[in-house]
Amino acid sequence: MSKLIEKAEKFVFDLFKNELDNSYLYHNHTHTERVLRSLREIIENTDISKEDAEILELAALLHDTGYTKKRDGHEEESVKIATTFLKDNGASDELIEAVNACIMSTKFKNAPETDLGKIIRDADSSHFGKKYFAEASEFLRKELELQGIQAYSPSEWRDENIKVLTKKHEFYTDYALKNWQKQKESNLAKLIKAKKKQKQKLKKEEIKAKYKAQYKNESPERGIQTFYRVALRNHIKLSDIADTKANILLSVNAIIISLVLANLISKLDTNPYLIYPTAIFTLSCVISMVLSIIATRPNVTSGEFTKEDVANKDVNLTFFGNFHKMELKEYEWAVSELLKDKNYVYNSLTKDLYFLGKVLERKYRILRITYTIFMAGMIISVIAFGVALKRNGTDLKDVLPEEPPLTSQNIAPKTQDYLDYPVFRL
Repeated sequence: MSKLIEKAEKFVFDLFKNELDNSYLYHNHTHTERVLRSLREIIENTDISKEDAEILELAALLHDTGYTKKRDGHEEESVKIATTFLKDNGASDELIEAVNACIMSTKFKNAPETDLGKIIRDADSSHFGKKYFAEASEFLRKELELQGIQAYSPSEWRDENIKVLTKKHEFYTDYALKNWQKQKESNLAKLIKAKKKQKQKLKKEEIKAKYKAQYKNESPERGIQTFYRVALRNHIKLSDIADTKANILLSVNAIIISLVLANLISKLDTNPYLIYPTAIFTLSCVISMVLSIIATRPNVTSGEFTKEDVANKDVNLTFFGNFHKMELKEYEWAVSELLKDKNYVYNSLTKDLYFLGKVLERKYRILRITYTIFMAGMIISVIAFGVALKRNGTDLKDVLPEEPPLTSQNIAPKTQDYLDYPVFRL
């Protein structure tokens, strides 16, 4: 490596470091190093003189220095910078002219005419035939976006790269055609594959959106579906509440009857005036229990249907009581017939709502009667007990069992009993 090339490397590095705008993500010192590396790769595998190699390396180092001044027409600015640098370092006019000619050959619009121009052009565009093509391409896209030149979307930039690789770019040297063309074709194939994949994805999304819109137009309005969903949920919740109320009544009355049987029945022989209040009390509890059972007692229907019922839409397949005795295949067939007709589906849901409402009406009507009887029975029973006790001049505590008062006569025997336990004798 000549001293002039060493000085050029340091000069270019310092120039990019101090004067190049940070928005140049692609056209920077990294790109210059890659161009120089690719150029030396061609030189090592091509029969070329040392003088021409020096010209090419100087051109590769200085060809993008014009970006420190401006973007459009940077080649001309690079020529100016290269001329000043080379003159300051004692280069001959012939060398300066040759380097500048190579720099101008990097213009992408025109095909190079000289051998050196073809070499420098292939080195400058070598990233098309390298594995780092995708990375370099993305840096160039972001550079154009940051500088406000044009903002490409990923798909637009992919199309632009396909256009460049197929129509605008070509390798000129034998070495590039032999060693880089294959990787270029591979990079192009990846772009085309990605574009095809994107097209298929967009086509699927279009078809999906089309069928979704078609289904949305053919299906009932969302408000109708919400109506059925909310109404069915409310009916089921109200049915659960009714069952809970009935269970509470059953439990309470069962406890009350147990207490009556355990405490009051044994007192009726000696207290006959308590017979009627006890009978009223017990009867109201029993009636409340019976009505609670009636309110929650399930009513199972026949559980069978015929094909004529399905054809005539006379059977509601959403209620288990209409199909629990049918075979699975018959029920599956009936449901498939149901789903073919959306009006049949919503008619079935409507029937479900209606009959659920009828069941709820029956439950709540019976429960209302049950609570009324329970409430009236409690009130009448208490009044009856009060009247019976008053007429017979008996206090309520006289009816209930009472422990004898503690006296010296009944304490001593009990104390003696405790002392007779073996543990005290020990």
